[in-house]
Amino acid sequence: MKASKQYKVYKNEGGQTISTIDQPIIEKDGLYFKDLDRSGELKVFSDWRNEPAVRAQALVDELGIEEKIGQLFVTSRNPFSDKMDEVAMLMARETGQEQEKRENKSDETGLLDENVLENVSIFAGYRIPGTTESINQDMMRNFILRSNVEPAKLTDWLNQLQKTAENNDHFIPVLVTTNSRNENGKVVFGMNDSIGTFPTWPGTLGIGAAIVGTKDKTIAKQFGEAIRKEWNAAGLKKGYMYMADVVTDPRWQRIYGTFGEHPQLIADIFEQLVPAIQGSKEGVTSDGVALTVKHWPGGGARENGFDPHYKEGQWNVYATEDSLMNYHTKGFIPAIEYGAASIMPYYAKPSKEKSAIQHGKDGKEITWIPKGFAFNSYMIRDLLRNQFGYKGYINSDSGIIDNMGWGVEELDRAERIALAINTGVDMISESYGVEYAKEAVARRTNGYYDTHPIPNGYTLEQITLDEEAISCAAVRTLTEKFALGMFDDPYRDPQNSEEVITKGKDWQSAYSVHQQSIVLLKNKGVLGKEDLQNKKIFIQGFDQTKEAGQKWTETLREELAQESVQVTNDYNEADIAIVMVSPESGNYFTATKGLLEIDLCEEKTVADFSEEGLPLETTHSETTVAGIGEIQTIANAVHAHGGKVIATINITMPWMVGNLEPHCDVLMAGFNTYTKAFFDVIFNRFAPVGKLPLTLPKNDEVIAVDAQGICITPNDLPGYEKDTYLPKELKDENGKGYAYKDEDGNYYEYGFGLSLH
Repeated sequence: MKASKQYKVYKNEGGQTISTIDQPIIEKDGLYFKDLDRSGELKVFSDWRNEPAVRAQALVDELGIEEKIGQLFVTSRNPFSDKMDEVAMLMARETGQEQEKRENKSDETGLLDENVLENVSIFAGYRIPGTTESINQDMMRNFILRSNVEPAKLTDWLNQLQKTAENNDHFIPVLVTTNSRNENGKVVFGMNDSIGTFPTWPGTLGIGAAIVGTKDKTIAKQFGEAIRKEWNAAGLKKGYMYMADVVTDPRWQRIYGTFGEHPQLIADIFEQLVPAIQGSKEGVTSDGVALTVKHWPGGGARENGFDPHYKEGQWNVYATEDSLMNYHTKGFIPAIEYGAASIMPYYAKPSKEKSAIQHGKDGKEITWIPKGFAFNSYMIRDLLRNQFGYKGYINSDSGIIDNMGWGVEELDRAERIALAINTGVDMISESYGVEYAKEAVARRTNGYYDTHPIPNGYTLEQITLDEEAISCAAVRTLTEKFALGMFDDPYRDPQNSEEVITKGKDWQSAYSVHQQSIVLLKNKGVLGKEDLQNKKIFIQGFDQTKEAGQKWTETLREELAQESVQVTNDYNEADIAIVMVSPESGNYFTATKGLLEIDLCEEKTVADFSEEGLPLETTHSETTVAGIGEIQTIANAVHAHGGKVIATINITMPWMVGNLEPHCDVLMAGFNTYTKAFFDVIFNRFAPVGKLPLTLPKNDEVIAVDAQGICITPNDLPGYEKDTYLPKELKDENGKGYAYKDEDGNYYEYGFGLSLH
């Protein structure tokens, strides 16, 4: 029988609700408590009247070391499926690697995946046992959900995990985290794992665009409260979200997961978002969802956009003085103030040689340690904890123990785990490192380093573990679970989960923000002027590949046909041509041979770059929009008989629009925005209000990289600041040169957007 059919609920009037299957109940003082260790005594950790941190410390004091080690790691594990695992499919698509066949075993309910997984992570290869073995033998209590599961099954699965966890000496609930699930966009492993199951808002850039345009910061609050209600109903209690990173180099692949380029906008959003999702301004509550804010101390300071999943992106570069404090850490301040449950450091390491002088919050020059931020004692202990006053726990990014261990390449897995924990990391992501952690403990006293050299620059205490460090980490992470109410009330009703997620009012709220996210960049007397209902309308979609564009075009024509307008598939007879452009650059887990291309181009010849981030004499070609040249052909034909061209562009990166804007009469920007919302604007059902949350660069000249790998405009400054550093010969009569300027003289910079009034 599924756990969802077995759990019992005990309600304490004015107090904590209790839910359990096999864990005994203690009745005392007219109240119900869960007997977490089956002792029959109401101990400090079983008494929900005590503070979460007090309960966590009391529990850790009784746990064995293996139970505590199980709290250090989190790894991907999905509900059972009789089809190829969705994680494997995503990875196969992203990496081009074939996945090994498996036996396809589940538990008796058909919910828990009991397959042994081998080498399934793009971050590293681990043997991951079946779900039940992971929980009962390795004491693992943290998993990452990567697949897209309908609400009732999701809740059934989460309940089954909790029942399995009850069969241990101490009940420690299973905490499942996941990347954001409430925004529209393409599914990308490790960034956006689910689309369309939960009420779907525009991409985070679109939320930024709506807030900049309406000046209504409470949109972020509304967004956050919807997430809290829906996730809590399902039993999902932690999210790897959101990104407080400031967009500074326009070629970074992760820009679409940010809220834009302005530090104050990001701070304003997090001021609303963190309490709304977590449940209060004091931190997480029992009906809240814990946040992991990322990527400390700001992932946007990319050297020419190179991502730190790869060697060429291993450095954070601060080319201008004090950009670290002035821009990149600003968004984290409200997250820290309002008790964000955890913060995730980025993979990269700071480069003193390539940076201008940087000061900490204390006014002193930062300590330059060339190690990835999760191993960087200055960035974690000094800057984040001591200077910024952060009290939550540190959750590393995925892969730091393996492929992305920048600055600690000389250490093995056990040593890297020890160094991270000793530096201040409390949970290590996407690493099934239980046995390696045990080895790190054993090496402290077993004489291992009598016969093996201690790596240069380290001490025995740094690269081995003692129980005190493990206990400290466990107290922090278990405090979160106590605060979330998971020890007391981990079970949820799958029917209610389905009802809240699929039938609530949040879908309409989300759609309203889709409409508000649209930015009108250009309008030459078309929108708000012409009645398009009696016009012949042609529509075509353009994507990175011809095949994707053709498939999208078919969908667009079906959607347009529902608008009760005259649709033609021949642009030569069209009064209005709608061209919808959705560019894409590179592939997140397969680096390009050079800089990430942000021009709207097809088969453009560009330079290769070395792993050191330097241009080479060899070249390759890049395509961001297949058939981009066809847009001019369509425009010429339509304009020849007095027609108009309406174009939309999906902004996931700050695209250079010089191959699009001159050919259209109307240009609108969206951010993984629904097509229907664009139609609402086109057919005069909604007047656009959005404003750009980032600046669109003019051309290749303003982001050019020289032979030494230095960008002509600093990588660490947002677009609205780059003109200050642009050479005079690239500026116009207004002293501007970085932002794209259209034929009407408008600059496509942060905060720009036209209205119809």
